[in-house]
Amino acid sequence: MSVSASAENLSSDNQSSGDGGNMCLELALEGERLCKAGDCRAGVAFFQAAIQAGTDDLRTLSAIYSQLGNAYFYLGDYVKAMQYHKHDLTLARTMGDKLGEAKSSGNLGNTLKVMGKFDEAMICCKRHLEISRELKDKLSEGRALYNLGNVYHAKGKHIGRVGQQDPGEFPEDVRSCLEQAVKYYEENLELMRELNERAAQGRACGNLGNTYYLLGNFKQAIHYHEERLKIAREFGDKAAERRANSNLGNSHIFLGEFEAAADHYKRTLVLAQELGDRAVEAQSCYSLGNTYTLLRDYPVAVEYHLRHLIIAQQLMDRVGEGRACWSLGNAHSAMGNHEKALYFASKHLEISKELGDPMGQATAQMNVADLRKVLGLPTSDLSPDSLEVVSSLGDQTSPALHRYRLTPDSKQRADTLPPDLEAVAGAQNLTHANSAAAADAKGEHLDDEESFFDLLSRFQSKRMDDQRCSLTIAENKENTNSLPNSNHNNNAAASIKPIMPLNNNNAANSKTPSNALQDDLLDLIAGMQSKRMDEQRVALPHLPGLHPPAQSQVLQRLSVAGLGGDGSTTPDDTFLEMLMRCQSGRMEDQRATVPAQSHENRLSGASKTASRKDKKK
Repeated sequence: MSVSASAENLSSDNQSSGDGGNMCLELALEGERLCKAGDCRAGVAFFQAAIQAGTDDLRTLSAIYSQLGNAYFYLGDYVKAMQYHKHDLTLARTMGDKLGEAKSSGNLGNTLKVMGKFDEAMICCKRHLEISRELKDKLSEGRALYNLGNVYHAKGKHIGRVGQQDPGEFPEDVRSCLEQAVKYYEENLELMRELNERAAQGRACGNLGNTYYLLGNFKQAIHYHEERLKIAREFGDKAAERRANSNLGNSHIFLGEFEAAADHYKRTLVLAQELGDRAVEAQSCYSLGNTYTLLRDYPVAVEYHLRHLIIAQQLMDRVGEGRACWSLGNAHSAMGNHEKALYFASKHLEISKELGDPMGQATAQMNVADLRKVLGLPTSDLSPDSLEVVSSLGDQTSPALHRYRLTPDSKQRADTLPPDLEAVAGAQNLTHANSAAAADAKGEHLDDEESFFDLLSRFQSKRMDDQRCSLTIAENKENTNSLPNSNHNNNAAASIKPIMPLNNNNAANSKTPSNALQDDLLDLIAGMQSKRMDEQRVALPHLPGLHPPAQSQVLQRLSVAGLGGDGSTTPDDTFLEMLMRCQSGRMEDQRATVPAQSHENRLSGASKTASRKDKKK
């Protein structure tokens, strides 16, 4: 919801809220104008000033929360974005605004997705979809389907990046997420075709192409990327056209159609130059160099790798510079230019050491050693780090190690390549050395397991300490039955209540020493547990910018909505049953079982006492 739209809906009743409400609205309108102009930081300042001014109008405040959440999302402050989208959701539910609840749920889901909280994001996006279908709002339903596809796609990529698999080789949990993403994207595409929303169709086709690519269905990926390219050209969207060409090149590489891939990469390069995007221009040159290497056209490959190297040096991109040197060394070696190959291999070794990349360093040192042997020069020894990496690769020969990965600095690949070019570096892999990946995965698994138990012990230790109780024991343990004025229990008087002498005439009302100690123990346990109970209390929601009278009305509406639709403030049976179900498990966990032996002893002792009483009678 926009602030200007909420301003148009203000009734004359809201004008009685005073200058504070008008000031809030004026500041919010200026904040909205600045955000639309692209100055989100200044817009946030005006929105915060509007909240400080305060208002009684819930719709205005809801619009401010929504805009603030979007602005913080744009600025990358996802925690604050989530906070204000939650406030917006609370107000929408308070007002019974179903459409507002759908929009705020969608915004909250997108924010949680970016924060990596995929399961929570799914809940919000599914709520958005549910309300949209209930309201029969097709556009809102389309956005919800698109957002759900994005969440599943992001979760699948997040899980898949843990390993080093190529597209189509991901484990089942990753494939399941990606297949769910395909399902929602296809539903979105079908709905957008019904509504004749061409721009939205283009976005859906692009995402479907990317998802099918990760699933290893490259023909389907090409089908959707070609449709994306067609729609991008209709709108003159050069950025989308550039992405579509790059993705088409990636897919053709995996099908072995290198000429077609080269054509799309060349178009990507031209569009990157038109857009002035130097980083994408460098990536396009790198992809073209790799493609012509696969075509065995080494002079052209060297030309593109040199262009990549120059741009990487201009951008101060040491990772890209190392990749270019690695590729140039391979190309010159294939051409028989061993002196030049040795120069670039040495540069690659220098950069790998600087970046702290042991795999790249080991590969570069072995390349240098091989080239020096070919040239008749003395070979240098491998570093300890390189020896460790080489030993993990097993008995592979040097040429196999050369082909291990086209980009040896694989650790930085996922962090430096844009999403649509992430797989280019690994697209031309002809062989794989799985033993190194297995050894790394095993070590990481052990480290993760140890870290998990360390983390568990740290978090649980505080809770265990909270449940401990320290008893203050009297120094004179022998005279616990003495009177309060006895000199022997002065030290115990501060911690133990005075024990009254046993009165045989009123034995039922008197407290024995053991009962008194038991009462003290219970008081002590209650005092220790009260802190834990306080930690579990829920604070009532506070909505910044809402005047106190309106705050109380909102809290009253929330309490009535939470307890029942009849407006009664007394919890009904359903609420109590739910409470008992939730608490019963916890109560059972805290019960202590009496040992069977001691229980039998008590029963036998009680029976003996009863028999003696019968004899006396």
